[in-house]
Amino acid sequence: MTLVQMQPRSANANPVHRTVDDAMEAAGPQICDDMTVEVALSVMASARAGHLLVCDEDGLCTGLVTQPQLAAIRDSDAYTDRVRLRDVLGDRGPFTSPRTTMAEAEHAMRYRRLDALPVVDEHGSALGILALAR
Repeated sequence: MTLVQMQPRSANANPVHRTVDDAMEAAGPQICDDMTVEVALSVMASARAGHLLVCDEDGLCTGLVTQPQLAAIRDSDAYTDRVRLRDVLGDRGPFTSPRTTMAEAEHAMRYRRLDALPVVDEHGSALGILALAR
């Protein structure tokens, strides 16, 4: 896996010091953590997205869910149609900052085996997604 190659926002961006801000994608579809797994799957299908950012009632990013994660939850024995995203997300994160270097972000994603990582500002609001290309 390699990081998605995007055009740097600054023509003067030094490739050695590239940051997440230079390579992140738009945040894309978001859903509130009080929505059910079924609603999240429906939104994901409608948006033709591979992931959704999950936000709390204050609009702060609490995590990211993918279609395979949600399908596994839906197919589990403990699943009911009342299961909410906040019930399955667990702890907040992981996240990265737009100021994180690409090398640090890539290392963290490989270590945690993540295909996508939410990029948040200092307040926890979603700014974008850093995604790995297959």
